[in-house]
Amino acid sequence: MAKDNKKLEVEKLNAEIGRLKKELKKRKKYGLVWEEKPEELVEMCKEKLPVLKEVKNKEIITDKDKPVNLLIEGDNYHALSVLNYTHAKKVDVIYIDPPYNTGKKKEWKFNDKWVDQDDTYRHSKWLASMEKRLKLAKNLLKSTGVIFVSIDDNEAAQLKLLMDNPDLFGEKNFVSLITIYSNPRGRQSTSNIAPTHEYLLLYSKTELGKITGEPLSEERKKEYKYRDKKGYYREIGLRLRGGRATAEQSPTLHFPIYVNPKSAAISLENKSGYIKIIPKFENGTLGTWRWSKKKIIEDIDKLIARPVNGKQGKRWDIFEKDYLSEEKSLKVKSVWFDKEINYDNGADEIKMLFGRKVFDYPKPVALIDKILKISTDKESLILDFFAGSGTTAHAVLNLNRKDGGSRQFILCTNNENNICTDVCYPRIKKVIGGYKNLKGEKVDGLGGNLKYFKTDFVGYDEPTDKNKIKLTKQATEMLCVKEGTFEKVLDQKNFKVFKNANHYTGIIFDQAAIPAFKKAIKHIKGKFSVYVFSLGDETFDDEFKDIKQKVQLSPIPEAILRVYRRIFK
Repeated sequence: MAKDNKKLEVEKLNAEIGRLKKELKKRKKYGLVWEEKPEELVEMCKEKLPVLKEVKNKEIITDKDKPVNLLIEGDNYHALSVLNYTHAKKVDVIYIDPPYNTGKKKEWKFNDKWVDQDDTYRHSKWLASMEKRLKLAKNLLKSTGVIFVSIDDNEAAQLKLLMDNPDLFGEKNFVSLITIYSNPRGRQSTSNIAPTHEYLLLYSKTELGKITGEPLSEERKKEYKYRDKKGYYREIGLRLRGGRATAEQSPTLHFPIYVNPKSAAISLENKSGYIKIIPKFENGTLGTWRWSKKKIIEDIDKLIARPVNGKQGKRWDIFEKDYLSEEKSLKVKSVWFDKEINYDNGADEIKMLFGRKVFDYPKPVALIDKILKISTDKESLILDFFAGSGTTAHAVLNLNRKDGGSRQFILCTNNENNICTDVCYPRIKKVIGGYKNLKGEKVDGLGGNLKYFKTDFVGYDEPTDKNKIKLTKQATEMLCVKEGTFEKVLDQKNFKVFKNANHYTGIIFDQAAIPAFKKAIKHIKGKFSVYVFSLGDETFDDEFKDIKQKVQLSPIPEAILRVYRRIFK
């Protein structure tokens, strides 16, 4: 009897193993799998509402008519959670320089413990941490937005697979893995090969993401040595040199072009006295043109014919006139050799600002400058949630000064080893206001405005007066951050009004105060975004129907409203 029971148990076990194997086979897919590690900082956001609290004495305002930049001190997961209320789908470019997870001691923490070489789960912890933050970050990007991530060989492969996940950015939105020639001398601490490079992993949020070309250097402009009545130009051969360049591969682009050898006139028709030019390689293989017949007919005035020297003597060929213009740019290459982005320059910049080394491995301003030039316009919003020493802020302010732009930055960093209070903030302050460098020379400030915030929390289920006051105050600050309106205009018990150079923000804490609010703003000229806290689901359209040309009713972020209703019931 005992044997029969044992046999029955074995059969049940085998059946269950078979079932699980079939289930696993169904679930098989290409991707990245790691040991999921819960993060205490993330769990905290499920129990309490993350909010922002301004540190008033760290405000820097040099021009009230210009946009305000933000520096947020606190864990970046908390900061990103708040930004999801205030800046969802508003960010143009994200640049981050996360911990590289090299295994070195005291490089980065997970659940308040240092992760080093001996931690069996260090890759899993790193991936778990990055995944959660990248998900929040993606929500902040516009549909045209892009993200750049600095990384090295320790996690480059894993990070790409992570970001290829459709739940994050997806393989189809991968743009490039750019190689940065960051250390020409090579890192000598490695055993066999001295690395001279790092990477910049680039993704767009959607297929609408766009990377522009780089402006031409003065050296490249010298190539435009010819001139006609339209301006300076260079010649580009019309024959296709690479890719699908043979007639067999692209037969519609293989056809003769005819040239008058006396006048150099070009035609697609075989006229009397004209000679035929066939695109082909030196080995005789028939080639193709870069332009179709339709394109040639439309832009024939941009083509030029002239004799050239070949292996078999002189022959005629066709060239495009590529004109020089202010907008002219070159497609960005996948390897960056610019000497200015040598990472030693980042360390030198910090020394010039502080007179000593205050941060390990800061990125050079030139690197971020190059990123901004190919991914932003003059009014773009840039986010860096691993802000470190504040290089991104420096680069944004520097580029604004160069081209008259009004780009804004949002920087997030924790205060591990006082990095935010003693390095990042002081650097931004020096760059905005000016400073004396290591040589004792005065460096003029770049100007700009800054608000300094810390992350904080409001309890979900604690209907205390303290929490009521705290939520009301912090919600006000977050809505001002959302609208970019920080100058106080009206400060009443049940409503407040703030403004910037472009518009006003009204925040009403008690719907019964709507009539008083409308009366108070009656003589204020300008457009209003208005937020009304309510215990119900009213839209208040009727209450503002008489001034709908002046007021845009805006929904309060659901996460804030949910806590408001719990506390104020």
